[in-house]
Amino acid sequence: MRTLLFIGKFLLLLGLLFSCEDKVEIEQRYNYFEPVYTTTAEIRASVTPVAQQEIKEAGKIYIKDNWLFVNEVGKGIHIIDNTNPASPLVKSFLNIPGNYDMAIKGDILYADSYIDLIAFDISDKSNIKITKRIEGIFSFYDRMRSGVDPQRGIITSWKPVEQVQVRDFKDQQMCCMPWGGFMLRGGIVAFAQGGDVRTAMTPGNPATTGIGGSMARFTIANDYLYLMDAGNVHAVNISNLADPVAKTKNMIAWDIETIFPHENKLFFGAQSGMYIYGLDEPENPNRISQYNHVRSCDPVVVEGNLAYVTLRSGTACQGFTNQLEVIDISNLTSPQLLKIYPMTNPHGLGIDNKKLFICDGDDGLKIFDATDHLKISDNQLAHYKSINAYDIIPYNNIAIMTGKDGIYQFDYSDPKAVKQLSRLGFSKP
Repeated sequence: MRTLLFIGKFLLLLGLLFSCEDKVEIEQRYNYFEPVYTTTAEIRASVTPVAQQEIKEAGKIYIKDNWLFVNEVGKGIHIIDNTNPASPLVKSFLNIPGNYDMAIKGDILYADSYIDLIAFDISDKSNIKITKRIEGIFSFYDRMRSGVDPQRGIITSWKPVEQVQVRDFKDQQMCCMPWGGFMLRGGIVAFAQGGDVRTAMTPGNPATTGIGGSMARFTIANDYLYLMDAGNVHAVNISNLADPVAKTKNMIAWDIETIFPHENKLFFGAQSGMYIYGLDEPENPNRISQYNHVRSCDPVVVEGNLAYVTLRSGTACQGFTNQLEVIDISNLTSPQLLKIYPMTNPHGLGIDNKKLFICDGDDGLKIFDATDHLKISDNQLAHYKSINAYDIIPYNNIAIMTGKDGIYQFDYSDPKAVKQLSRLGFSKP
C-alpha cells in the first residue's frame, strides 16, 4: 500500500513539473565522457619510429623470423629481437595512433591506424619507412568504433567531465535512456553518478608470411591480405608487397571476431559460431558452411581435420559458457562437434603438432597433448596457474604468450617437461 502511495505521489509530482514547462528546472551531478577529436592530418603525421618504450598494455602479437611484434593497444607496435627467447630485447617502437592489428609478409608490415591501412618496409628495423597508405578503408575501428567527423577528425579518446547540471529537458534535447544515462546532442554521453564506461604473437625468407595469434583480425593467404572491418572482410591484393591494393569488401556475419587461415580456407570465429570460407576466388571468399554454438566469445584454430574453438563468457559476448569444443571438419560442408571440455574463462589458444595451448584467463595457461582429441583433459602436460593468460602463438617448440602482466615464453621441445624461458614484464600505466 505504501508503495502504491509513493508511486502516486511521484506521478503527481511529474505531472506538476511538466505542466509548466517554463518553470522546469532539474539539477543533478553527473559523470560523463566527452569525445576528444584529433584531425586525420595530425594522426597521419605522427606515424613514425621512435626509441624503445615500456610495454603497458599488450594487444595482438605476431612473429616473423627471429622478431616478435607486440601491439601496444591503440598506440603502436613494439619491435623485439627474439633471437634468444630466454632474453628478448626490445629494440624500438613504431608509433601508430589507432593501431590494434597487424600482419607481415616478406619485409612488409601491414598495420591499421584508425580508418587507414599502412604498409611499412621493415627490412631495416632501425630505419622503418612507409611504402603506402590506404586512407579510409575501415568503417569501424576497434574500441572507439565509428567516430569520424569531416570537420573535427577522429575520436581518439574520451575525456571524463564531472558535475554536469541538467536543466530543462526540452531545451537540452535530452533523451532518457533505458540504461540509466542520457544522450545529449553534440555527441556527449552522460551517465548518472555510479555508472561506468568500458571501451568496449629461423632464418629470414622474403617470401614467407609471419604468424599471428588466435585473436587476430588480420591474416594473409597467398597474395591477399584479409582485414576484418566489423562484419565485413576486405580483400587487399599484396602481390606487390610494398604496394597493397584494396579490391573488395564482403559481408561475412555481423558478429565475427577472429580470423584464421588454413589450407586455402578462412575460418572465422564469431559470437554465434564458426564460419568456413573458401578462397577459390580470393577477392570474393565463398561461404562453405557454418557451425553454430551458444552465443559466446569465440576464437578458433585449425590443425589437420580438427578445429578447436574456445567459448567464454563476458560482457561483450553476453554469454555464460566457458568451454573448449573440438570439431570435425573433414567434411567442410558439414562440421560436426566431437567433444566439449569445460574451462574456466578461455581466451586465445594455439595448436602445434598435437600440442594444444589454452589461455584460460585467471586460471592461467594450460598445455595438453591432443593426440587423442577425445581424451584431451586426461593428458595435461603443464598448467601455469599464477598468470592471467590472454593469447598464445606456439611455433617451432617455442610458445609466446601474452598475459596481463607480461609476455611469457615457454620451451615445449620436451612435451613432458615444458619450461618457462622468460617473462618480459609490463610497466604500470
